[in-house]
Amino acid sequence: MIRSILIAVLAVGIAGISYWGYKEHEEKNALLIHAENTYQRSFHELSYHMDLLHDKIGTSLAMNSGERLSPQFVDIWRLTSQALTNVGQLPLTLLPFNKTEEFLSNIGDFTYKTAIRNLDDDPLTDDEIKALESYYKQAANIKDELRQVQYTSLENNLRWMDVELALATQDQADNTIIDGFKTVEKKVGEFAEGDEGSLLMQTSVKDHEFKYLTGERKSEQDIRDFSKKLFSIKDDQNINITKSGEGADVQTFSVSYKDGKSVYMDITQKGSHPISILVDRPINEKKLSLNDGLLAAEKYLKQFDYPNMEVFQTQQFDNEGVFSFTYKQDDVRVYPDSMVVKVALDNGDIIGLNANNYLMNHHERKIPKPKLTIEEAQKFVNGNVHIQEEHLAIIENDLGEEVLTYEFLGVLDDETFRIFINANDGIEEKVEKLTGTETNFEANL
Repeated sequence: MIRSILIAVLAVGIAGISYWGYKEHEEKNALLIHAENTYQRSFHELSYHMDLLHDKIGTSLAMNSGERLSPQFVDIWRLTSQALTNVGQLPLTLLPFNKTEEFLSNIGDFTYKTAIRNLDDDPLTDDEIKALESYYKQAANIKDELRQVQYTSLENNLRWMDVELALATQDQADNTIIDGFKTVEKKVGEFAEGDEGSLLMQTSVKDHEFKYLTGERKSEQDIRDFSKKLFSIKDDQNINITKSGEGADVQTFSVSYKDGKSVYMDITQKGSHPISILVDRPINEKKLSLNDGLLAAEKYLKQFDYPNMEVFQTQQFDNEGVFSFTYKQDDVRVYPDSMVVKVALDNGDIIGLNANNYLMNHHERKIPKPKLTIEEAQKFVNGNVHIQEEHLAIIENDLGEEVLTYEFLGVLDDETFRIFINANDGIEEKVEKLTGTETNFEANL
């Protein structure tokens, strides 16, 4: 009798455990299916939004009416926000995707700031049109790569849950989706030479004409000799030099050289000041720290006789260090006079320079005294921001006018922000979130 009861109790227990296990399995499967559906929906929406974004940018390039352009830019800004939301819902937190997200953020900022101004009275500048054309090409690359990933995943019935597992276990070999997103990131990175650094580098071109250039006019042979020394070129027969046309904003020489590495440089005829430099070569394993790269960049600037330059932002992309510098006058940072230097962290070679803003804008200014004290200006900063550093700084506002501000670097919810408060009236001129940067609060890396 007792044995029968024990058997019955055991049978009920086994049945209960089996039912509990079944329910747990069903609930787990339901969660997995829900997660898979969410990932699938987010990815297909991302691909759809990138298609629309590409079409909208292309349409805006064909428009000529400010009345039509403004709502078009609002649509583009909305689509970038939706695309960023889609990216945030994919299991890509362990996959470097910062360049693509930065592209979407940058075009969103660009179109928003452009949309809120009167484009009939203040139409797009030539540089803004060039930026829009660059965004159009980038969007086309992203769209095409996403379409390829979409086709492959549907054709082979690939699961996004496998992507999440591969990223979590770092077992990413032969994962088609991960490889596809790495290709997207690489394609975007190929466009980034002129775009790295702070939004402060996106200086307005209104009334900027390279009118402050110094030095004597150089001949083609002078530029050839300069390039040979700068890039340690032994045989200058491989150096190709072309001169800009007469209608250019500034007379320049374009220099190109290929011999194991590709070198490109635009340099002013007056004073032989390099405007941009790009050295394309394989970057080997990283051997230098970001601080070592900064020291190399500072040494590089000294040979071009750029005085009083201070680093305000450092970034690292793969094995490359990108350093943003600005001119400092009377202890005031002058952000319109900024430049970017790129350093290879395998051996410290300089592989990139963008001094366009500096050469267009640099001159000694008569800087007025601020009407507000730094304590008074700080009261206009969000009270939740923990301020780490402050400076006086000249920036360009959204109208392209130079204004004296107090610059505050602070932290809010583990994110770093750069906040500019007008030093005369307390207006919040600009707020920038620092993404993928190493901020030097002591300003003396």
